[in-house]
Amino acid sequence: MKTIGLIGGMSWQSTIPYYRIINETVQARLGGLHSARCILWSFDFDEIERLQAAGDWEAATDRMTAAGRALAGAGAQLLAICTNTMHRMADEVEAAAGVPLVHIADATAAAVRATGCRRVGLLGTRFTMEQDFYRGRLARRGGLEVLVPDDAGRTAVHGIIYDELCAGLVREDSRRRFAAIIAQLAERGAEGVILGCTEIGLLVGPQDACLPLFDTTQIHARAVAEAALQGAWQD
Repeated sequence: MKTIGLIGGMSWQSTIPYYRIINETVQARLGGLHSARCILWSFDFDEIERLQAAGDWEAATDRMTAAGRALAGAGAQLLAICTNTMHRMADEVEAAAGVPLVHIADATAAAVRATGCRRVGLLGTRFTMEQDFYRGRLARRGGLEVLVPDDAGRTAVHGIIYDELCAGLVREDSRRRFAAIIAQLAERGAEGVILGCTEIGLLVGPQDACLPLFDTTQIHARAVAEAALQGAWQD
């Protein structure tokens, strides 16, 4: 079993399910008292959010690559960034650490394709919904057609993520707002919706949506565990 290096704390609210799902997956596969070998680097998210808001992606990349190198130095044999937005510098983190990184968009695209869906809505931070690092990867590598909400919808989703979910606040009016945005994506032809922020699953589930949902936290965490388990029986 490979040792997993988790880059989390962005926010800590969604890092908790990563740890749980990874360990549940390992135990389900290996049985008994088995659990995952993990090392966690947890950021103070206030620092990262300020860099995001300022558009200082160079400084954010410096911090992320430093975390990747630290985890590799501590013995991590593969990496996972426990957030969608900070995959903006996934290639740089992987190169700096010198160990493989399980990319959240690739795992998600594979899960979407396995259901037969090809046109999907994408909900996440403005950075994830609007910038090419994520949407483009889903299209170019994943073969998906990606739809995002209109500007008002993107503003609402982004605000709910940062102002509420990252602070652990789950509000019924925000759940209804997400459900309405998902319905609008369905009207535009979406066959499913990617919950492209690791906090969104704290707010909405299948019962709240008129379309199949692809929760990136669950998908990514399971993919990370499976990557760590390759060859586990020989370890």
